[in-house]
Amino acid sequence: MTEQKTWSQRFESALHPAIALFNASINFDIELIEYDLTGSQAHAKMLAHTGIISPEEGETLVTGLEQIRQEYRQGKFQPGIDAEDVHFAVERRLTELVGDVGKKLHTARSRNDQVGTDTRLYLRDQIQQIQQQLREFQTVLLEIAEKNVETLIPGYTHLQRAQPLSLAHHLLAYFNMAQRDWERLADVYRRVNISPLGCGALAGTTFPIDRHYTAELLNFDNIYANSLDGVSDRDFAIEFLCAASLIMVHLSRLSEEVILWASEEFRFIILKDTCATGSSIMPQKKNPDVPELVRGKTGRVFGHLQAMLVIMKGLPLAYNKDLQEDKEGLFDSVNTVKACLEAMTILLREGLEFRPQRLAAAVAEDFSNATDVADYLAAKGVPFREAYNLVGKVVKTSIAAGKLLKDLTLAEWQEIHPAFAADIYEAISPRQVVAARNSYGGTGFAQVRNAINTARTQLEARG
Repeated sequence: MTEQKTWSQRFESALHPAIALFNASINFDIELIEYDLTGSQAHAKMLAHTGIISPEEGETLVTGLEQIRQEYRQGKFQPGIDAEDVHFAVERRLTELVGDVGKKLHTARSRNDQVGTDTRLYLRDQIQQIQQQLREFQTVLLEIAEKNVETLIPGYTHLQRAQPLSLAHHLLAYFNMAQRDWERLADVYRRVNISPLGCGALAGTTFPIDRHYTAELLNFDNIYANSLDGVSDRDFAIEFLCAASLIMVHLSRLSEEVILWASEEFRFIILKDTCATGSSIMPQKKNPDVPELVRGKTGRVFGHLQAMLVIMKGLPLAYNKDLQEDKEGLFDSVNTVKACLEAMTILLREGLEFRPQRLAAAVAEDFSNATDVADYLAAKGVPFREAYNLVGKVVKTSIAAGKLLKDLTLAEWQEIHPAFAADIYEAISPRQVVAARNSYGGTGFAQVRNAINTARTQLEARG
């Protein structure tokens, strides 16, 4: 570590080396460097625009900051712990490049509003990237759904066979979850895209700055109306972590189903070699590592949300050093969500294959058509609760006899109730059971095709 400098003439000695290391954030907030440079360029332009510095000085600052950007991209600018944080690192390098004019960059600005600006610039960029990934994820779900409208799959409640479904209908449920995720991020984006730049340390500044000018340069929609709120607000980060947690919930639920479907007990899908691994001692194994990792990584994002809430819950206004702890969890959550969305999209597109014959056999080997027997009687005037109880008895006796409902003879049906006729067999066939559920939002094939058209329109509307 290089020699630690004192902060100002207020201090007589430098930080203890261990405390300097403990205090530093450069090892993780370097993630913000491009956003710090962009924000600083806007600030320099504003200083020149308002006459706080000369136009020539403003141009020198902007040019110097751009040179630092190129040095960083080329790997030539790699500040260490002695820089403490990315903001000081940039300012120090700028002064090395352009001389004393570099020391004017921090005029009318604090690290408090600076870091708030950088974090918002970073997060709005990441939100847009995650939204694009969600769109790709939805596209794959929709492509599979379009090919499997009439492929049947058992539907479950309480992980017990309930009623057969269109496989497309099942997959579109995840499409709709992702649609809410996309819309939720769009809503979060509105509150991310508010500029705190110019709020200063906590009370604003005595300089005649133009906050709307910097907001316009940085494409912010608005500015914070209260300087205390501007430097201390992390609601936008908490909201993002909530949205990220829900994305992970949805990916984890799908992961759990893929894991079950790939098991020997279900055998609904085949995992392809590109997205599965083997066992170190059991040569026959093919493990669903991708969905297992997604399911496991979900806890990381949940943890970061909880940590952020705990950080914020007791902070008095305005800025406190605790807020340095907002970044690592935020950065890791962004990276985790993006990695999991990419992995699950690849898994769906390339890494698994449904087994239609096994699915067809699965929906024909249980009593998931029992509700349709009750509906059949109700449609013929039998009160539904009476029909429900009657069918329950039929299922009980059929199980005892080792039969399925489809195996009962017409005489046996009519012995149960005279309303039964030969059309009962068609009514309880798995395909008809699915097709008949044609209520809006149901699994009936016509409804599923309508849902696919709606989903396609939603995707196309995003460009």
